[in-house]
Amino acid sequence: MTNFWFIGLPYAALMIFILGSLLRYKLIPFQVSSLSTQFLEGKKLFWGNRPFHWGIIFLFFGHLIAFLFPKTLILWNGVPLRLMIIEAAAFAFAVSALIGLILLIIRRLSNKKLQVVTSKMDIAVYVVLLLQIISGIWIALFYRWGSTWFASSLTPYLKSIFTLNPDVQIIATMPWMVKLHVSSAFVMLGMIPFTRFIHFLVYPLAYLWRPYQLVIWNWERKKIRKSSKLAIDHKITKQQ
Repeated sequence: MTNFWFIGLPYAALMIFILGSLLRYKLIPFQVSSLSTQFLEGKKLFWGNRPFHWGIIFLFFGHLIAFLFPKTLILWNGVPLRLMIIEAAAFAFAVSALIGLILLIIRRLSNKKLQVVTSKMDIAVYVVLLLQIISGIWIALFYRWGSTWFASSLTPYLKSIFTLNPDVQIIATMPWMVKLHVSSAFVMLGMIPFTRFIHFLVYPLAYLWRPYQLVIWNWERKKIRKSSKLAIDHKITKQQ
């Protein structure tokens, strides 16, 4: 089972992610988006979307830094104050992501219009995200200083996967909650081509440096809104 979850699953997820993403982008490029439902409901979306995305983005890059620069992170954490700051910040952003996700789930379940456009894959996305965030918070509470032992223990395992020389000895001795956190991350990776996760691959980074768009109205908006001609034309069209 250890080989299945931490060798077979990672490689299957990577293959599905690469091939599935390429095929979706090639065959149905117009569906490579987050499929936003903002036009159906916007207020609750705002209050759930903001804390969720800020939390997820911080946690993603935090894990990425621990994976790419493990020695640097371990040296940084050598000072107790720095270690406590990074652990507290990561925990705060994890709670933020959880609160945002719960608000998004409540929004989805409480709005009949959203229920109509909710697919089984949307539900699967919420379940996997809940597993990821809750297991991460559990680890932060009961297995302290995760930023350090992630860099020293899990990073070698993950690198062994990418170098095609998998070594599961370390992950095999980890607590079951850590195993759940890692395996659900690979499940999430494999789900990307079939879910809203796909929009992470086409994030509009060009927006960060492009010039601002200047929108200029070429008519008097108040006159257009109060125009009786438009109302008459609308009535005639409706009667026809």
